Amino acid sequence: MSERKPMIPIFSAVAANRGIDLAAAVTRVLDSHWYVLGTEVAQFESEFAGYIGVGHCISVANGTDALELGLKALGVGPGDAVVCVANAGFYGSTAARSVGAIPMYVDVDPVTLTMSPPALADALVGRPAAVIVTHLYGQLADLDPIVAMCRSAKVPLIEDCAQAHGASRDGKMAGSFADIGCFSFYPTKNLGAIGDGGAIVTRNGEVASRLRTLRQYGWSSKYEVALQGGRNSRLDEIQAAVLRQKLPELNRQNTERRNIALRYNEAFSQLPLRCPSSTAEDFAAHLYVVRTPRREALRSHLREHGVATDVHYPIPDTRQPAYAPSGALQTLPVTEAASGEVVSLPCFPGMTAAEVAHVIAGVRSFFAIHGAAKC
Repeated sequence: MSERKPMIPIFSAVAANRGIDLAAAVTRVLDSHWYVLGTEVAQFESEFAGYIGVGHCISVANGTDALELGLKALGVGPGDAVVCVANAGFYGSTAARSVGAIPMYVDVDPVTLTMSPPALADALVGRPAAVIVTHLYGQLADLDPIVAMCRSAKVPLIEDCAQAHGASRDGKMAGSFADIGCFSFYPTKNLGAIGDGGAIVTRNGEVASRLRTLRQYGWSSKYEVALQGGRNSRLDEIQAAVLRQKLPELNRQNTERRNIALRYNEAFSQLPLRCPSSTAEDFAAHLYVVRTPRREALRSHLREHGVATDVHYPIPDTRQPAYAPSGALQTLPVTEAASGEVVSLPCFPGMTAAEVAHVIAGVRSFFAIHGAAKC
């Protein structure tokens, strides 16, 4: 029996980090003997704020903390309504519930799977305390109408940019459109650390000041608690040093991701798959997600073909078993339909042309067997 070839993974840290001197970053910190809120953190915050094009970056322990502290800094608290989508892995919902707020769900656009502006317009009639718009899979949401509606309603807007580092539209970066932008630096992200990490970016100096206080116990000075709701949520020096090492490579790596997505889109154009709607700069290609009602059969075929897949995300927030069904402002037909069809294919920087070709061959062979009439 011939030996099976290794599986092509959804993401490879080995491939993504190849050629980046992570050891140098770690050594800098070890030689400094300063491990929390030191120069690496300060310099990364300055560099990342500059990259996004805003005045302030406040680093925290992870992306969910970024969302939670962002809500607190904007004054969101117990009993408040926070509008969000239900197809983005429960991260925004977790943050809202952590501050005692109530997630109010709206449906998504059928093409981009990001927040539907008409659905948001209906939700804003109820004057929620905040809106979280998620740039799902690295695709920027339709921000122009969303920003305009939130400003008109005087409702704060938060961008969840955990999957969209480096995505841009008309020269503006993800995270720079709304009142605040929240990022995760989990190792698989487009800008990933070697552990957990997160950040909030903003143009508002007062909000930035509240965030810096909230991330460290609510202290205005050491041991003096000035703000309620503070916590211990700090990016450590090693993670900041690694992120500084990787930030200059982000645009190049995003281009690699988009080029892979472009190859897939071209290869699958005559297949009964719904592919990402953009391979332009408004898509960071964090995940390459297609939609098919034959998802499980395709996943099984690709597994046999040596290609890993995943589902982001199979359970809408409205159907998570820990919470009673509530909070939906309307039915969510697009969200419900997509949750049964989305499947992620390998797409990461450092992926070889041969690996991309192998994934393409695997998908095509499935439809050659099962029928390839275009939907």
